[in-house]
Amino acid sequence: MGILLSNGVVILLALFEGWSLESMMLIYWVQSVIIGISQFFRMLLLRSFCTEGFTSNGRRVSESPAGKRSTAIFFAFHYGIFHLVYGMFLIGLDGGEKGGGLAAAGAPETGPGWWSDTGWFLVSVLSFVAGHGYSFYQNVRADLERKPNLGVMMFLPYARIIPMHLVILLGGRAGDGMGMLLLFSGLKTGADYLMHVVEHRVLQKKPSRPKRT
Repeated sequence: MGILLSNGVVILLALFEGWSLESMMLIYWVQSVIIGISQFFRMLLLRSFCTEGFTSNGRRVSESPAGKRSTAIFFAFHYGIFHLVYGMFLIGLDGGEKGGGLAAAGAPETGPGWWSDTGWFLVSVLSFVAGHGYSFYQNVRADLERKPNLGVMMFLPYARIIPMHLVILLGGRAGDGMGMLLLFSGLKTGADYLMHVVEHRVLQKKPSRPKRT
């Protein structure tokens, strides 16, 4: 619920402040980085987990501390590369047309003064930090009481990348405007909600007990 509220705060700020699509994309890029960091440490904090259906090089990943660490490290590397590419895209998207680069993409373009340019952007980022911090605390508590699937946990954050990837495929350069901004925000919030549902129905369900014969 905290994650959805933080998304709502960002969307309202975007509407009232007249942010561009590039501004929203950068804010959600920062959110995705926060998600990746949270998921990395969440995997490392697991005590008991399963790897059913999760293989690497044709072998099932070991349900051991070594298997957990190697999975977390691979996730950090792969997820980080994804976001490096998206960050470079955002620099080119805004800097190539406006000469402003990443800083211009991250700052709302309307309203005079430091607060209008930077303050609300920081508020948006902090709202995501607070929302995901609370979610991280709740999820780690639930993980310690259950036996989540390590493979599912590793792949879930990629659902947050899909809306940004769709915007790129649809042509983010030519699609700036209120309609595209609302479409992008709606896709991103929908992905957040979907991931929230999947987490609670898949990762946090209690393991089934073997049937007695």
